[in-house]
Amino acid sequence: MRVSTVGIWLVCAGLGLSSAHADIRVEPKPMPWVVVDAEQETLTVMGAGMPLEIFEGVAFGGGGVGLKQRRGDEVTPRGEFRVSWINPGSRFRLFFGLDYPNLDHAEHAYRDGRIDRPTFLSIRSAALRGETPPQHTPLGGYIGIHGLGRADPEIHALFNWTLGCVAVDNGQIDQLSRWIRPGMRVEIR
Repeated sequence: MRVSTVGIWLVCAGLGLSSAHADIRVEPKPMPWVVVDAEQETLTVMGAGMPLEIFEGVAFGGGGVGLKQRRGDEVTPRGEFRVSWINPGSRFRLFFGLDYPNLDHAEHAYRDGRIDRPTFLSIRSAALRGETPPQHTPLGGYIGIHGLGRADPEIHALFNWTLGCVAVDNGQIDQLSRWIRPGMRVEIR
């Protein structure tokens, strides 16, 4: 059965809508994001402002969580990142690589003299193109969220043992993989 334009106009008029508002648009569902809370040692998948799934017992870099100064300092960087790549063949079971060093970290490091102008410009260029930044900079790289792989679960439960990443156990990384997608926002607080 065909509905005439006049019929649609009458229905819309009866609802208090003009014919200009007759086309109904469905907004795409916002992508979930991840909040890593260093103090609580949790990783939470958030959606629509509420927790969708919470993972406890998260481990960080041996240098703690804060401002990452340089490659090798074992600090997990604070800030807002994006998932840049996924390595399903990682020795840590799964690896969700972050876009570290991102533009915020690069600008801060450039002002502080920890990176030179060419390094800053290469990080900036990657950020503007939406690409993974260079990973072999004086600021370090290959920061992400990963599982244990064959690492000792007892060590994981007792110590911050990574080289600057966020680690969860193997069961948790498998569960987390249901949510993680390239481009997803990750906040490390």
